[in-house]
Amino acid sequence: MALVLLRPRVLAMSLPDNTADYEDDFDPFDPEETQAPEVLAWNLLLLINPGDEDSALRQFELLRERLAGGADAPLPWLLRDIVDWTAGFFVAPDDTQGLTEAIDELAARFGLTIDWGGDRDDEGFMDDHDVPSLLSLAHHRLREHGYTLWCWNADSEGYGGWMALRRDDDGMRALAQVLQFELRPASEAG
Repeated sequence: MALVLLRPRVLAMSLPDNTADYEDDFDPFDPEETQAPEVLAWNLLLLINPGDEDSALRQFELLRERLAGGADAPLPWLLRDIVDWTAGFFVAPDDTQGLTEAIDELAARFGLTIDWGGDRDDEGFMDDHDVPSLLSLAHHRLREHGYTLWCWNADSEGYGGWMALRRDDDGMRALAQVLQFELRPASEAG
């Protein structure tokens, strides 16, 4: 299967220079070789750290350490702790307070504030919402500013995800398909 993920400028602009880690004949732009987990992970990290290549590189190095240590979990689970509260989130199924705090932190990276439609500190307001409804609300608020909030399937263990530029929606979907994990807009998390 040929790999068509991101606009070439994204992949070409900033693959980390770690060529010493590969065999001499490795070509990161060869469709047969770009399915290597590290290359796919790098593309994902660039998408969820738009404009912040330094953070993407730090996260990439942590991921490489885990992969080198024999970690064999699906990529979202490997990234869960690496990107938590910086480029991603993971919350328990009933942790509405943790979710709003994590999403606020993600939005703040880009100078955005989420209008939750009420006071997060008001128990009555929070009792009227569950995690999926808050994810949907945040998704719609972020779309107004050119971002998409994504969720990956964490089964019954919680809700995990990240945000990326709205213009990269097709690339994110294609990347998730190649990585073979279920990714959907946060508005469909319920």
